[in-house]
Amino acid sequence: MTLVVVAILTAVPLLAGQLPPSAPTGPSSTQKDTATTTGQDQEAPPLSLPVSLDKIRDALQQPPVEPLKGLNERPQFRVEIRERQKIEELLQGLKFNSGPAVPGGLYAYEQQQVLFPKVDNPLVQPYAAFSQSELAWVSLTSLIERYLAGRVVNAMTAANRAGAEAAAKHDVERAIAEYCAAQPGGGAGIQICASLR
Repeated sequence: MTLVVVAILTAVPLLAGQLPPSAPTGPSSTQKDTATTTGQDQEAPPLSLPVSLDKIRDALQQPPVEPLKGLNERPQFRVEIRERQKIEELLQGLKFNSGPAVPGGLYAYEQQQVLFPKVDNPLVQPYAAFSQSELAWVSLTSLIERYLAGRVVNAMTAANRAGAEAAAKHDVERAIAEYCAAQPGGGAGIQICASLR
């Protein structure tokens, strides 16, 4: 039991990373130890910190170099409408530029023009199958598509745009009213709030 107690007492300093203190061998070693400890106490260097409290105090007492931003600025309200016009999308799928498709396709039409020129064979041409009244009806519908369809599209687009602008103006007026209501005194002295009254 005694052997276990001695082993534990000697192992504790070793586990802590320290060697057990050795006994001094003579009076000279004791004098050296006391001389080094008194010398260390007298010559202890001051702590070298990475910051200086005096410098921090001086910096805090000085006024800021730049004034705070935004104190003198007037509020700006902007509205940007980013809405794809649905009618334009619908009408882009329609093709008003081309007439009726040539029977048999474009290459068959070209071959027909080579084999049967218009001057020599007028009745073999693609529109030769129409009577005079039918040809007039096709011409009339082509003219209507060409001249009136663009105006209808422009009128519908203008109506949609006017509705979107009116909704945007209403949103801006509501946002300004909310801004003015949140200000002290109901926005008294603010020019934009005075314009609402």
